[in-house]
Amino acid sequence: MPPRTTPTARQLRVGLELRKMRDSARKTTADAASTLGLDRTKITQIEKGLYAISPERVRTLACEYQEGDSAYVEALAAVASERRKGWWDEYRGVLPASLLDISELEHRAEGRIRTLQISHPPGLLQTEDTARAIFEMVHPRLPARDLWARIAHRMDRTQVLTRPGAVEYDAIVHEAALRMKFGGKDVARGQLEHLRTMAERPNITVRVITFDAPGFSGAGNAILHVGGAVPRLDTVQIDSVHGPIFLDDSNQLQNYRETLDAMERSALSPADSIAFVDDLLKTS
Repeated sequence: MPPRTTPTARQLRVGLELRKMRDSARKTTADAASTLGLDRTKITQIEKGLYAISPERVRTLACEYQEGDSAYVEALAAVASERRKGWWDEYRGVLPASLLDISELEHRAEGRIRTLQISHPPGLLQTEDTARAIFEMVHPRLPARDLWARIAHRMDRTQVLTRPGAVEYDAIVHEAALRMKFGGKDVARGQLEHLRTMAERPNITVRVITFDAPGFSGAGNAILHVGGAVPRLDTVQIDSVHGPIFLDDSNQLQNYRETLDAMERSALSPADSIAFVDDLLKTS
């Protein structure tokens, strides 16, 4: 079987974690190849996400590398075993692969999903009209096919919040995002009403940072933190002008956890946040 040409973020992550383990153990690709009975080139390709690896071989390498965190090893083996296609694969070849990687991250999240949004309503809490208004503002202008694909994909992503066993979702939203009139006054009001309704679901928490807040931590960038089965397999995604960036370094993960914690402390309580949205609705 030829190597993959465009590995997904999940496939890249499995390879990267194996590389981290090998480096930590001060083992060479030759050592790993000898352990699995493969050539060194194949090990390099596995670590780059270009070839799949079985859960059994993940465990074998972890043993060779003397990785003592059994929960982490089993979680990584489970990630390696996942081969099924997801709903997002219907958009492959239509949307950028990085957008599909976000969908897969959210779909396979085993811990909390946390997000910080400064200028837009959280993607998973957007109405279709809001999503359309936001995507229509993209420059250069999206072709009609791409526009509708992005809207449909955005709406499909929301299923993680309402399906059986839905993931726990914590959204920190700046007041600026709530006051923006994406799509006009009626669309903006519909967005506030939808946010208010979703905030009452047991798995969803919304916290608002108001203009009266003394400030907040971080540079004001949107942050998505997706919990893995163990903290070492968490992922942070941040936006850039070139597209989504995925972070998995342990120090980076901890920095973003602390940033989100600080943002929560700057925000209103969940109950006060709902009351704040109610006040906005009265004047919208």
